[in-house]
Amino acid sequence: MKLISRSLTQIKHKLRQTSKVILVVLLICLMVHLLPYFAPIRAADIAQNQLAMQFSDRNGLPLGTLLTRDQEHTSVVPLNQVSPQFIHAILAAEDGSFYHHGALDMKAVVRAIKEAIHAKRVVSGASTITMQLARMLDAVPRNFSGKLSEVWLSWRLVAGMNKDEILSAYINRLPMGGNIYGVEAAARTYFSIPANELNLAQASLLAAIPNNPTYFNPYEHWERLKQRQKYVLNRMVQEKYISGAIAARTHTEKVVFQSRQPGIIAAPHFLFWLANQIPPTPLFKGGWGDQSVIRTTINRPLQQFVEAQVQQVISSLAANNVHDASALVIDNRTGEVLAYVGSPDYFNEAKLGRNDGVQALRQPGSTLKPFVYELALEKGLIRPNTILPDVPAHYAIPGAKLYSPTDYTERFLGPVGVRIALANSLNVPAVRVLEKVGVETFLERLHQLGFEHLNQTPEHYGLGLTLGSGEVSLWELARAYLTIARQGDATPLVSTFSNSPIQNRSIERSRTTSWKQATRSVPQESPKSKIPNSTTIWQLITNILSDSHARATAFGVDSVLNLPFATAVKTGTSSNFRDTWTVGFTTDYTVATWVGNFNGEPMRQVSGVTGAAPLWNRIMLHLHEHQEPAGFPSPEGLVQLPICAISGLRPTPDCTSVMQEYFYLEDKSNYQRENQFNLPPEYDEWLAKQQQSNFTSTNLRILSPHHGDLFLLYPGKEAKQKLEFKLVGNKSAPVEWWLNGEKLDTQSANSLFWELHPGNWTLEARSGEMSDKVSFQVELASLKPTRRGFSISNSQIKKNRP
Repeated sequence: MKLISRSLTQIKHKLRQTSKVILVVLLICLMVHLLPYFAPIRAADIAQNQLAMQFSDRNGLPLGTLLTRDQEHTSVVPLNQVSPQFIHAILAAEDGSFYHHGALDMKAVVRAIKEAIHAKRVVSGASTITMQLARMLDAVPRNFSGKLSEVWLSWRLVAGMNKDEILSAYINRLPMGGNIYGVEAAARTYFSIPANELNLAQASLLAAIPNNPTYFNPYEHWERLKQRQKYVLNRMVQEKYISGAIAARTHTEKVVFQSRQPGIIAAPHFLFWLANQIPPTPLFKGGWGDQSVIRTTINRPLQQFVEAQVQQVISSLAANNVHDASALVIDNRTGEVLAYVGSPDYFNEAKLGRNDGVQALRQPGSTLKPFVYELALEKGLIRPNTILPDVPAHYAIPGAKLYSPTDYTERFLGPVGVRIALANSLNVPAVRVLEKVGVETFLERLHQLGFEHLNQTPEHYGLGLTLGSGEVSLWELARAYLTIARQGDATPLVSTFSNSPIQNRSIERSRTTSWKQATRSVPQESPKSKIPNSTTIWQLITNILSDSHARATAFGVDSVLNLPFATAVKTGTSSNFRDTWTVGFTTDYTVATWVGNFNGEPMRQVSGVTGAAPLWNRIMLHLHEHQEPAGFPSPEGLVQLPICAISGLRPTPDCTSVMQEYFYLEDKSNYQRENQFNLPPEYDEWLAKQQQSNFTSTNLRILSPHHGDLFLLYPGKEAKQKLEFKLVGNKSAPVEWWLNGEKLDTQSANSLFWELHPGNWTLEARSGEMSDKVSFQVELASLKPTRRGFSISNSQIKKNRP
């Protein structure tokens, strides 16, 4: 009895021990089962944000595909946008029981173990789709620890995602050969169709690739792929997706894989620029991918034409050390970008081809001048008939050398009208106009026009701002000239249409000013605004820029700027000939071109009219090859009257150059009343250097010597040192020269030479009732001259002359 009792006690003890072990095992299993739910992976956590982007032109022609930052061609589509044939094929081939097991398929695990034991090698795997997805997300070594990590990640996926979400993430990551990932990218690359249009033959072939993409490469190993397709179709028969007859017929069906297209067909700089404007946020709705082809405003045939012209122009200028060029074409009506060329060859890294000349910041030369003239006209600081001095001028700049603007010809034209000054791009008149406007006021206007990179202080740019002392981009210039073309009606530059995936996204950030708009992807929703000034002034600026006769002095009558239809155009050349620009427009299009070197090297004997202008000329002629543009409207509310080009007033019989100019109606009475013009003293230095003067006035004025001059006479050089007496204001009337009250015996009229003599001298010129008088001194020098001629010890030009 005791023995039985002892046995029962031992049995009870063992049962308690076993129960504890079982309980511990159950608890461990429960913990292992529940643990992934404390760290679940949800669909949003593995969303594919960096997708390959596909672009088309305005008419649906492909421009190219930009791969992800990992250089992968990846597209994401929701499960309901994938052909059921492919879903059935991939399930049959990779995991037939996917919807009936968890992260692991225990039946498959047991089967794989038995087969391995029997064959003494691994015959088949037991990886489920969930485990394959885990391996795609985190590539771990193919060892025991790596397998454990894969299983753990699979459990976490199951804890956070349902079956459809797992399958969707899987088929969008499937390796499909080369750098192609996902069924959508594969369908578009191999068959040029979306994934939802795949038929059974196409779907079964694609489902065969992921098992070993290199081994089953459709371009290199077609027979291998067909054998794998046969396996996929047989598995679909086993899973009762299709019948055996359908499988046999599908296997014999002819399927053509298209040749791989180049990633980028046209406009590479534009595509990369546009891609960088898209915010890095996932294109997902409700957890599903939502991506399609981005339809841009580019016109591919025009884009390819401009690209070819850029290369041809650069080739023709190679001997002048010119290597780079850029171009931009805009539709004036909509602001749509039709062509965008950043360099001659994007893919030539050795020649800095990836540099984007459309967005690069460079000195704009004279291309900003129209805007300072427009602002001065708007503020009433100048009138259309105002005469501006193109004469030597000097400006003292604190902490810098004396600023003396000149033109590249280093010649001065004297008195010129606003039209001549702007059309011929004269520097000194432009600086004088900016001096009237004020650098700060002009800089503010440039900001309103969209020149956001001119972000230094007015003092930093100084009066050189109108000559290009700042840095701007070709994009900004084109946008500003588009405003002129639209008569002050500012509109954003548009790069995509409203049905693109980036609909309603702002490509450029809005400015603080109310009128200045950013480039937007929806043309009809882009707000427009008017710069607060008169349309008439913009029309007048357009009239000047389109006046081929007015610019003939600088550019000739038959330059590349003159086209057989109405065009307004402006050129620019930066310092040391590093950049040349040409920006112009018709009533239909605005074209901006830049020619130079990305490395900053100066060009040789190349200016705006010989560098960027030929490219601009070719593009403009091509744009209007089949239909000429309409002419520009005349400035509203202005009347055109003849003026003397020198005075800007009603011509007199003595006027040697008459031209037509516009007047405000309120200035018409002054026009009828005034025609007397006298050159002010600021012209004296220029007049004194003229060999033959055609300038007359009602006043007689001695140009040389200046009042208050002091000349040094060197001993022994008296006979060799002569001083020129020169005057202006007389054309044909006789002139008498008087020196210290004695009349000089001379036959000269406006000029004569006098031998220097020590003393204080008063020189007077008389012609009829007109006269002028200056005083000067001549002293003996104590030192021998170091160079030929004479020295001016002190020169003072006083405002109030006797």
